[in-house]
Amino acid sequence: MHPNNTPQVPGPRAVDVHQPTPIPAPTAAPAPLVQVQPGPVPAVASIVLPDGRIVTGYTLHPTQPEPTPTAPVVSRTAVNIALGGVGFLAVCGGLLMLTTFIAALAALVQQLIILAAVIFGGWIATHILSPQHSDRGTTVHIRKAIFKRNHFHS
Repeated sequence: MHPNNTPQVPGPRAVDVHQPTPIPAPTAAPAPLVQVQPGPVPAVASIVLPDGRIVTGYTLHPTQPEPTPTAPVVSRTAVNIALGGVGFLAVCGGLLMLTTFIAALAALVQQLIILAAVIFGGWIATHILSPQHSDRGTTVHIRKAIFKRNHFHS
């Protein structure tokens, strides 16, 4: 209100009205209709406000907050450490078996070398200690040689 307590009515104003332009429907074939089972109709509630007005609308169910995830009894880090320990033990067992296999293989090779040396040595010994026959090879007889004044005399 103005100080002279006379209500002033605003004067007429020019108003531009814009009408929406309709969008033409697409010319493609319409989508096939799918039968949908109707859902339950929500209940309509009416309440009377203290000033006498009546408000009607659908009842709203309060939204339930998402349940907060509870922390596990054992932390994830502890589980990862335990699984790492189990994996380490499995690897240690495999490495122990691998080293045992390598040691057994080395012992086998050593025994084969010793066996070959014994067999070859026995073969050589039998040929050296056996009586020599003329048909087996060349026999060289060594005569006494005399060396006088660094000169060979036969």
